[in-house]
Amino acid sequence: MATRQVYWNIEGEHWLYLFFIIALIFFGYGVYKRLSLWKLGQPENRWKDVWQGIKDILVYGFGHKRILKDSYPGIMHFCIFWGFVFLAFATAMITLQADFGLHIFHGWLYLFIKLTSNVFGLLAILGIVVAFYRRYIQRPDRLDNKTDDAITLALIFVILLTGFVIEGTRIAATPDPWAGWGFIGQWISIPLKASLNEAQLLSLHRFLWWFHLLLAMTFIGYFPYSKMFHVILGPLNMFFRHRGPIGIPEPIDFEDESIETFGKSQLREFTWKTLFNTDVCLRCGRCQDNCPAYLSGKHLNPKKIIQDMRVLMEETGEALKASQKLAVANQGADLESAAAEEAVELPVRSLIGEVIPEEDLWACTTCRSCEQQCPVFVEHVDKTIDMRRNLVLMETRFPAEAQLAFRNMENNGNPWGIGWTTRADFLTGLGVKTFDEDPNAEYLYWPGCSGAFDARNQKVSAALVKLFQAAGVHFAILGNSEKCCGDSARKLGNEYLFYSLASENIEVMKGYGVKKIITQCPHCFNILKNEYPQLDGNFEVIHHTVFLLDLVKEGKLKFKNIAGKSVTYHDSCYLGRYNQIYDQPRELLKMVGLEIKEMAHTGEKSFCCGAGGGRMWLEEHEGERINVMRTDEAIAVKTNYVSTACPFCLTMIVDGIAMREVGEDLKALDISEILEMVI
Repeated sequence: MATRQVYWNIEGEHWLYLFFIIALIFFGYGVYKRLSLWKLGQPENRWKDVWQGIKDILVYGFGHKRILKDSYPGIMHFCIFWGFVFLAFATAMITLQADFGLHIFHGWLYLFIKLTSNVFGLLAILGIVVAFYRRYIQRPDRLDNKTDDAITLALIFVILLTGFVIEGTRIAATPDPWAGWGFIGQWISIPLKASLNEAQLLSLHRFLWWFHLLLAMTFIGYFPYSKMFHVILGPLNMFFRHRGPIGIPEPIDFEDESIETFGKSQLREFTWKTLFNTDVCLRCGRCQDNCPAYLSGKHLNPKKIIQDMRVLMEETGEALKASQKLAVANQGADLESAAAEEAVELPVRSLIGEVIPEEDLWACTTCRSCEQQCPVFVEHVDKTIDMRRNLVLMETRFPAEAQLAFRNMENNGNPWGIGWTTRADFLTGLGVKTFDEDPNAEYLYWPGCSGAFDARNQKVSAALVKLFQAAGVHFAILGNSEKCCGDSARKLGNEYLFYSLASENIEVMKGYGVKKIITQCPHCFNILKNEYPQLDGNFEVIHHTVFLLDLVKEGKLKFKNIAGKSVTYHDSCYLGRYNQIYDQPRELLKMVGLEIKEMAHTGEKSFCCGAGGGRMWLEEHEGERINVMRTDEAIAVKTNYVSTACPFCLTMIVDGIAMREVGEDLKALDISEILEMVI
């Protein structure tokens, strides 16, 4: 029967247990230290969907679903990961037989373990070689090399290599009828057998066996102190990740008089999950490679923010220990005394300003491309919103342009500051009725501030109205009772202004008995659909691209074909990444005969226009203009049209086309405008 002696040529193998216990002590202490740092954060329940968490570990952890989207490093990591999975399985089987007396390491299982260990062990070695080459020869900008990176890679490589050499030495020293199943060991045995005698082979085998064992125990003990800890933390973060609609800030109860501060300005005000995220981050740099602010030359770097918060967490942990010792020495107080708690924040740096520059917080467009690309689901943007809230509501420190937008929204219900009594003028001029005039309308059409006041986006509103009327849609508007949805206010940190605007809108819509809402703005769509329910505003909200596609499929809208024309479609962040609407806009464009050419960044990797997160109302004072960079991508594909389904995106791309002076060759249009041309 196929098998072999586990501890062949080894004496004193009982010392293995001592080494293993020592390694476990170091491992346990390392885990304890990190756990004590995560506990600095506030409580948060992330145990809401256990079964889905397990599925995510299988799909994203073992299956590498996100990791493989970046194919070069993804395949490299896949090889290393699965090499270790199979080698860990082989080690477990050997241990069960040798140390626990379970006679299972024989027959087909033995041959299976022997073959898979060689195949996947070889893949792991190749993966390590590629990792060395990529990190230290190619040196991409997104990778920052630390000593731990070299130690971890070298340790894994030597462990793998010595394992194969040990197998080759054993095969060279003693006949093995099953050597072919361990083909790498068999290859290595050939030169060893030719150059060493039996005594030398036995001595070499014993030395390498103990050396390999000590390296393996060192690896176990070093594990929680190294980058390798992400092998455990990554799947855990997949398990604990946020599910459902993304980007929904926690509401603030402004009627709760016990709340002393709004937003977050100190590390310990964040939850344990936020602090846990800082350890989960493996510094792969995918977030910075997909961040429009970073790529356009802004100081903001999402990876650096996470890593800087990790350093601050460690500083805070050390400060806590020092203050506890001081409290015990000076007062004889308990380790958890109030004095210790009060003293902990004094020696550490300020989170906002010293650790994270304020300009970095305002540079974020909240596009969430960083989160979409992160292979371990680190959550970046919510931290930014929380810190913006603190700056706005507690410190009244924010860009001057934001002050104007806030005041305009407060006084006139729109960021432009145009008189609120004129909100309905354009649409009523097209024959659109208000709910006062038609209270039985099936749909509320929500044009938003852009569709009501901005001259360029009024053309989109006109196109939509024409399409609705042609399809026989029974709709009406709120008219002058509609206020800004509050998205920009909320994303800029002015939660109280959002609360006021949203509460008033919800009250008005409930008063009219509104059930269904059609929006033309993804920001309005997202906040009405996903965030208004926090304030008991529950409505069926439909974006106009989805609604128009349904009308076409129902035969209520028919179009002529646009022959010989091409279009590139720009995915709005709040329509795509926030709400997973990628296909419907493209289906509409194909239905009218347009050839679709995709830009360099498309779909879930779409490049932000630069207007999200309230940045529509802020100036760019650093680096390149994000909207111009996106426009350059549109120009590069050489189409007749660049289409979008967002008023902010349309405005930014129109501006980009004007700056590049290509208006004769490239037209920026909303999808509804294209459909209106050929109805």
